[in-house]
Amino acid sequence: MRSVPSRRVFTAALLAAAAPASLAASPAAAVPTTGHPRCDQERKGDWAWDPDREGCPGDGLDPELTARLDRTIADVRRQAGIPGAVVGLWLPGQGRYVRASGVADTATGAPMRADSYVRIGSETKTFTVTALLQLVDQGRVGLDDPVSRYLRGVPDGDRITLRQLAGMRSGLFPYTSDPDFVRDVLSDPQRKFTPWELLAYGFRHPNTFPPGQQWQYSNSNLIVLGLVIEKVTGQRLADVIHRRVLRPARLHHTLFPEGAEFPQPHPHGYTDQTLSGAVADATDWDPSWAWAAGAMISDLHDLHSWARTVATGTLLSPQTQAQRLRLLPTGVPGLRYGLGIFETGGWIGHNGSIPGYETVTVYLPPRQATLVVMINTDITVGGQEPSTLLARAITQVATPGNVYDGSVTPR
Repeated sequence: MRSVPSRRVFTAALLAAAAPASLAASPAAAVPTTGHPRCDQERKGDWAWDPDREGCPGDGLDPELTARLDRTIADVRRQAGIPGAVVGLWLPGQGRYVRASGVADTATGAPMRADSYVRIGSETKTFTVTALLQLVDQGRVGLDDPVSRYLRGVPDGDRITLRQLAGMRSGLFPYTSDPDFVRDVLSDPQRKFTPWELLAYGFRHPNTFPPGQQWQYSNSNLIVLGLVIEKVTGQRLADVIHRRVLRPARLHHTLFPEGAEFPQPHPHGYTDQTLSGAVADATDWDPSWAWAAGAMISDLHDLHSWARTVATGTLLSPQTQAQRLRLLPTGVPGLRYGLGIFETGGWIGHNGSIPGYETVTVYLPPRQATLVVMINTDITVGGQEPSTLLARAITQVATPGNVYDGSVTPR
């Protein structure tokens, strides 16, 4: 999802051109590689990279399917103006496909690397809600508790439940839709926001509907849940997620940053979410404005592992995971939403969008398949997120009976 709402000057001309000149394909973008320097050096021309083991084995996929995926990704990248992409597709019984293609830096032409860290935007929600559901398992909170039991000052907090917050059915106005917020964050992308400062932008507006009446994607819900987790545990949200989620899940390359820090290697990220609509480098923008809703960072290896963990509930009791996976219609065609998780075309997981970066991390239970997409732009194409276009095209080729065809971006 686009964590900051559209305030764009994205024109038909840009769509026709696929990208600004600075994002045009370069010679480096034309050849897919593993993006893993040691593998590229040792296995010249063998583009498969297995991030789960040492060495650089072949991917095991049918060569024809591999070639089709290579062509599909190249075509979508060109048409959507995606500077660089990392794609991981794991199909048990068939093999795996891992590719980095394009550029990590449009100025230097440095190639995209498969071992890159990226900002994962709204995939952060899956971690925040997992931490909340662990508290449910411990009996420290109840999903149907009113939020007023834990926090004061939430509009209609006596009626809004934790379940409605996690399921995007609270009616809280999305703070990212407030014009003053948009102006403030884009005027000073390095500004550090506190959670209550963020909520103040949303709470100045009336709730958009009575609790539970409908579905509306709102980052305000997750900011409130982050504060609830801090209130109940007495710890900072970042520490709770690290100790209770990342550590037991063995995610050693995933973090909740304190500020704009960004581990190496990482690609530059390009956005047109600017006051003028011009393309800007958002690599070092402070993500505190997204906090519990979208501030985290991860890499391909960890997202591959996390896709199965969050979809199968290995950190939760079966009863609580069943509550999480009560997937309800959203009003968005092809998309159902549970508690901090969605389903589209049979794929379960979440996508993420933050200025400069987009990700998709989903799991297909019947086939135990996993798809991870990481790109370094969030510039929409014809009103659609480039990560959605890429994930849709990949699944049309690889899993035609289960096509990824949804995103939680308001349109």
